Amino acid sequence: MKELNKNKIILASKSPRRQYLLKELGLNFEVHTKDVDESFPETLKAQEIPLYLCKKKADAFEEDLADDTIVITADTVVWIEDQVLNKPENYEDAVRMLKLLSGKKHQVYTGVCLKSKHKEKSFYAQTDVYFKVLSQEEIDYYITNYNPYDKAGAYGAQEWIGYIAVEKIEGTYFNVMGLPVREVYEELLKF
Repeated sequence: MKELNKNKIILASKSPRRQYLLKELGLNFEVHTKDVDESFPETLKAQEIPLYLCKKKADAFEEDLADDTIVITADTVVWIEDQVLNKPENYEDAVRMLKLLSGKKHQVYTGVCLKSKHKEKSFYAQTDVYFKVLSQEEIDYYITNYNPYDKAGAYGAQEWIGYIAVEKIEGTYFNVMGLPVREVYEELLKF
């Protein structure tokens, strides 16, 4: 861990889940964010979307990077039936998303970008998530009692909905939480 902590690491994310996961890796880091337009070309599909967005977020730090600084950016999307589910805009949008996920398999993609003054590495992780059929009562309960509005696909696997809805996960669970920590660790070691 000493090797990883020799650089100044910046996590460019407001996500408490990403901050928690990176902290659990034993890394010393600071959180700095910038407002970045998160629009993307409509031609992008699946993993191309978070890869594009995490690079866009990292590029916003271009002028701020010292020689010993690494910025980590990430973006997570839910992909189902050839469409992307980002963060829901309101209650109705969250209901729509959870109904779409109900009883089906979907993919969670997280794109991560590591950027320093002289180097950049982007990669992604994919996890397949299988949901049971959700009742309207379960959907309403979750949206009313939890905060789905800051989560891609309107759900957090680490919350109540994950406990009752996720039947099976193929791939890394932490990716579904928003940061594929094993992959981040491995890439930081190589970086």
